[in-house]
Amino acid sequence: MDYARILHYYLYPMPRSLSQTTKDFLTFPLRAFLLVEGDKWGLSALPSERFDYVSRNVRGYCLDVGCGKYNRFVKEFLNGEGVGIDVFKYDGLTDENIVEDLSTFPFEDETFETVTFIANLNHVPEPLRDTELSEAFRVLKPGSNIVVTMGNPVAMVMTHKVVELYDKKLGTNYDVDSERGMEEEESYYLKDTEIIERLARAGFSEIEKSYFFTQWNLNHLFVGWKR
Repeated sequence: MDYARILHYYLYPMPRSLSQTTKDFLTFPLRAFLLVEGDKWGLSALPSERFDYVSRNVRGYCLDVGCGKYNRFVKEFLNGEGVGIDVFKYDGLTDENIVEDLSTFPFEDETFETVTFIANLNHVPEPLRDTELSEAFRVLKPGSNIVVTMGNPVAMVMTHKVVELYDKKLGTNYDVDSERGMEEEESYYLKDTEIIERLARAGFSEIEKSYFFTQWNLNHLFVGWKR
Protein backbone atom coordinates (compact mmCIF):
# COMPACT_ATOMS: atom_id res chain seq x y z
CA MET A 1 0.00 0.00 0.00
CA ASP A 2 1.33 3.46 -0.96
CA TYR A 3 1.00 5.26 2.39
CA ALA A 4 2.69 8.40 1.08
CA ARG A 5 0.02 8.73 -1.60
CA ILE A 6 -2.76 8.17 0.94
CA LEU A 7 -1.35 10.87 3.24
CA HIS A 8 -1.03 13.26 0.30
CA TYR A 9 -4.63 12.55 -0.70
CA TYR A 10 -6.01 13.38 2.74
CA LEU A 11 -3.58 15.99 4.02
CA TYR A 12 -2.92 18.13 0.94
CA PRO A 13 -3.43 20.97 0.95
CA MET A 14 -2.93 21.16 4.74
CA PRO A 15 -4.35 24.47 5.94
CA ARG A 16 -1.86 25.23 8.71
CA SER A 17 1.07 23.76 10.63
CA LEU A 18 1.03 20.05 11.42
CA SER A 19 0.49 20.72 15.14
CA GLN A 20 -2.39 23.12 14.42
CA THR A 21 -3.86 20.70 11.89
CA THR A 22 -3.76 17.88 14.45
CA LYS A 23 -5.42 20.02 17.11
CA ASP A 24 -8.09 21.20 14.67
CA PHE A 25 -8.78 17.63 13.55
CA LEU A 26 -9.28 16.40 17.12
CA THR A 27 -11.57 19.29 18.05
CA PHE A 28 -13.64 19.39 14.87
CA PRO A 29 -17.01 18.57 16.54
CA LEU A 30 -16.45 21.33 19.10
CA ARG A 31 -15.40 23.81 16.43
CA ALA A 32 -18.42 22.93 14.31
CA PHE A 33 -20.78 24.07 17.06
CA LEU A 34 -18.83 27.13 18.26
CA LEU A 35 -19.84 29.11 15.17
CA VAL A 36 -17.14 31.73 15.54
CA GLU A 37 -15.97 33.54 12.41
CA GLY A 38 -12.40 34.10 13.59
CA ASP A 39 -9.81 31.87 15.23
CA LYS A 40 -10.26 31.58 18.99
CA TRP A 41 -8.77 29.70 21.97
CA GLY A 42 -5.97 28.36 19.78
CA LEU A 43 -8.44 26.68 17.41
CA SER A 44 -9.16 27.48 13.78
CA ALA A 45 -12.63 28.76 12.93
CA LEU A 46 -14.26 26.71 10.18
CA PRO A 47 -14.60 29.67 7.76
CA SER A 48 -10.96 30.65 8.27
CA GLU A 49 -9.86 27.07 7.78
CA ARG A 50 -11.91 26.78 4.59
CA PHE A 51 -10.34 29.99 3.26
CA ASP A 52 -6.89 28.56 4.03
CA TYR A 53 -7.60 25.40 2.03
CA VAL A 54 -8.85 27.44 -0.93
CA SER A 55 -6.04 30.01 -0.82
CA ARG A 56 -3.46 27.27 -1.32
CA ASN A 57 -5.03 26.58 -4.71
CA VAL A 58 -5.16 30.21 -5.88
CA ARG A 59 -2.71 30.83 -8.71
CA GLY A 60 -2.68 34.62 -8.78
CA TYR A 61 -5.14 37.48 -9.28
CA CYS A 62 -8.44 36.04 -8.08
CA LEU A 63 -12.16 36.63 -8.60
CA ASP A 64 -14.15 35.45 -5.57
CA VAL A 65 -17.77 34.98 -6.62
CA GLY A 66 -20.26 35.32 -3.75
CA CYS A 67 -17.65 36.90 -1.50
CA GLY A 68 -19.99 37.49 1.46
CA LYS A 69 -19.39 39.63 4.53
CA TYR A 70 -16.41 41.99 4.45
CA ASN A 71 -14.96 40.34 1.34
CA ARG A 72 -12.80 38.39 3.81
CA PHE A 73 -11.20 35.91 1.46
CA VAL A 74 -9.67 38.50 -0.85
CA LYS A 75 -8.80 41.01 1.86
CA GLU A 76 -7.44 38.72 4.58
CA PHE A 77 -6.28 35.56 2.83
CA LEU A 78 -5.09 36.91 -0.53
CA ASN A 79 -3.71 40.22 0.76
CA GLY A 80 -6.06 42.11 -1.54
CA GLU A 81 -4.83 40.33 -4.69
CA GLY A 82 -8.23 39.95 -6.27
CA VAL A 83 -11.83 41.11 -6.50
CA GLY A 84 -14.85 39.93 -4.51
CA ILE A 85 -18.35 40.21 -5.96
CA ASP A 86 -21.80 39.42 -4.60
CA VAL A 87 -25.46 40.07 -5.40
CA PHE A 88 -26.28 41.07 -1.81
CA LYS A 89 -24.75 43.98 0.09
CA TYR A 90 -23.56 42.21 3.21
CA ASP A 91 -21.79 44.09 6.00
CA GLY A 92 -18.45 45.43 4.88
CA LEU A 93 -19.17 45.37 1.15
CA THR A 94 -19.15 48.47 -1.03
CA ASP A 95 -20.94 49.28 -4.27
CA GLU A 96 -17.85 48.04 -6.14
CA ASN A 97 -18.48 44.55 -4.76
CA ILE A 98 -22.11 44.39 -5.86
CA VAL A 99 -23.10 42.86 -9.20
CA GLU A 100 -26.85 42.66 -9.62
CA ASP A 101 -26.76 40.13 -12.48
CA LEU A 102 -24.07 37.46 -12.19
CA SER A 103 -25.08 35.90 -15.49
CA THR A 104 -22.62 38.41 -17.01
CA PHE A 105 -19.47 39.18 -15.05
CA PRO A 106 -18.37 42.84 -15.48
CA PHE A 107 -14.82 41.91 -16.48
CA GLU A 108 -12.88 41.50 -19.71
CA ASP A 109 -11.93 38.11 -21.10
CA GLU A 110 -8.85 36.49 -19.52
CA THR A 111 -8.63 38.89 -16.56
CA PHE A 112 -8.05 36.46 -13.68
CA GLU A 113 -5.79 33.56 -12.78
CA THR A 114 -8.25 31.92 -10.38
CA VAL A 115 -12.00 32.09 -9.85
CA THR A 116 -13.47 30.81 -6.57
CA PHE A 117 -16.96 29.73 -5.52
CA ILE A 118 -16.54 29.13 -1.80
CA ALA A 119 -19.49 27.20 -0.33
CA ASN A 120 -21.97 29.02 -2.52
CA LEU A 121 -22.43 27.40 -5.95
CA ASN A 122 -25.53 25.76 -4.47
CA HIS A 123 -26.96 29.25 -3.91
CA VAL A 124 -26.79 30.06 -7.59
CA PRO A 125 -30.32 29.42 -8.91
CA GLU A 126 -30.28 26.14 -10.83
CA PRO A 127 -31.00 27.65 -14.30
CA LEU A 128 -28.04 30.04 -13.92
CA ARG A 129 -25.35 27.64 -12.69
CA ASP A 130 -24.01 26.72 -16.13
CA THR A 131 -24.09 30.38 -17.16
CA GLU A 132 -22.06 31.55 -14.16
CA LEU A 133 -19.50 28.79 -14.59
CA SER A 134 -19.18 29.69 -18.28
CA GLU A 135 -18.57 33.29 -17.26
CA ALA A 136 -15.91 32.07 -14.84
CA PHE A 137 -14.25 30.23 -17.72
CA ARG A 138 -14.42 33.33 -19.93
CA VAL A 139 -12.71 35.68 -17.47
CA LEU A 140 -9.89 33.22 -16.70
CA LYS A 141 -6.57 33.29 -18.52
CA PRO A 142 -5.45 30.08 -20.25
CA GLY A 143 -3.62 27.87 -17.76
CA SER A 144 -5.69 29.24 -14.86
CA ASN A 145 -8.05 27.45 -12.50
CA ILE A 146 -11.40 27.46 -10.76
CA VAL A 147 -11.92 26.34 -7.15
CA VAL A 148 -15.33 25.23 -5.86
CA THR A 149 -15.96 24.10 -2.28
CA MET A 150 -18.93 22.08 -1.11
CA GLY A 151 -19.80 20.30 2.12
CA ASN A 152 -21.19 16.83 2.64
CA PRO A 153 -24.98 16.95 2.05
CA VAL A 154 -25.90 15.84 5.58
CA ALA A 155 -23.36 18.20 7.12
CA MET A 156 -24.60 21.13 5.01
CA VAL A 157 -28.22 20.68 6.08
CA MET A 158 -27.32 20.12 9.74
CA THR A 159 -25.03 23.16 9.79
CA HIS A 160 -27.75 25.35 8.34
CA LYS A 161 -30.25 24.17 10.94
CA VAL A 162 -27.81 24.68 13.82
CA VAL A 163 -26.88 28.18 12.65
CA GLU A 164 -30.54 29.05 12.19
CA LEU A 165 -31.23 27.87 15.75
CA TYR A 166 -28.32 29.93 17.13
CA ASP A 167 -29.61 33.08 15.47
CA LYS A 168 -33.15 32.48 16.67
CA LYS A 169 -32.27 31.67 20.29
CA LEU A 170 -29.26 33.94 20.84
CA GLY A 171 -30.12 36.86 18.59
CA THR A 172 -26.94 36.42 16.55
CA ASN A 173 -26.59 36.95 12.81
CA TYR A 174 -24.51 34.02 11.59
CA ASP A 175 -26.98 32.71 9.02
CA VAL A 176 -26.21 34.70 5.88
CA ASP A 177 -28.75 32.58 3.99
CA SER A 178 -31.56 33.87 6.19
CA GLU A 179 -30.22 37.43 5.97
CA ARG A 180 -30.28 37.41 2.17
CA GLY A 181 -33.14 34.98 1.76
CA MET A 182 -33.15 31.63 -0.04
CA GLU A 183 -34.72 31.64 -3.48
CA GLU A 184 -36.84 28.75 -4.70
CA GLU A 185 -34.23 27.39 -7.14
CA GLU A 186 -31.34 27.48 -4.66
CA SER A 187 -30.21 24.41 -2.71
CA TYR A 188 -28.56 23.65 0.61
CA TYR A 189 -25.95 21.54 -1.20
CA LEU A 190 -24.94 20.14 -4.58
CA LYS A 191 -23.91 16.57 -5.30
CA ASP A 192 -20.35 16.01 -6.45
CA THR A 193 -21.55 14.59 -9.75
CA GLU A 194 -23.45 17.77 -10.56
CA ILE A 195 -20.46 19.98 -9.77
CA ILE A 196 -18.11 17.91 -11.93
CA GLU A 197 -20.58 17.74 -14.82
CA ARG A 198 -21.21 21.49 -14.76
CA LEU A 199 -17.50 22.31 -14.58
CA ALA A 200 -16.86 20.06 -17.56
CA ARG A 201 -19.72 21.63 -19.54
CA ALA A 202 -18.26 25.07 -18.89
CA GLY A 203 -15.00 23.92 -20.46
CA PHE A 204 -12.87 23.01 -17.45
CA SER A 205 -10.66 19.93 -17.57
CA GLU A 206 -8.42 17.90 -15.24
CA ILE A 207 -11.01 18.29 -12.48
CA GLU A 208 -9.79 16.95 -9.15
CA LYS A 209 -11.36 16.67 -5.71
CA SER A 210 -9.58 16.90 -2.35
CA TYR A 211 -11.00 16.64 1.16
CA PHE A 212 -10.66 18.89 4.20
CA PHE A 213 -8.92 16.47 6.52
CA THR A 214 -9.32 18.72 9.56
CA GLN A 215 -13.09 18.77 9.02
CA TRP A 216 -13.26 14.96 8.99
CA ASN A 217 -13.69 14.95 5.19
CA LEU A 218 -17.15 16.47 5.57
CA ASN A 219 -16.04 19.38 3.41
CA HIS A 220 -14.07 19.30 0.18
CA LEU A 221 -13.06 21.25 -2.88
CA PHE A 222 -12.82 20.81 -6.62
CA VAL A 223 -10.16 22.31 -8.85
CA GLY A 224 -10.61 22.53 -12.60
CA TRP A 225 -8.36 24.05 -15.26
CA LYS A 226 -8.77 26.22 -18.34
CA ARG A 227 -6.28 24.79 -20.81
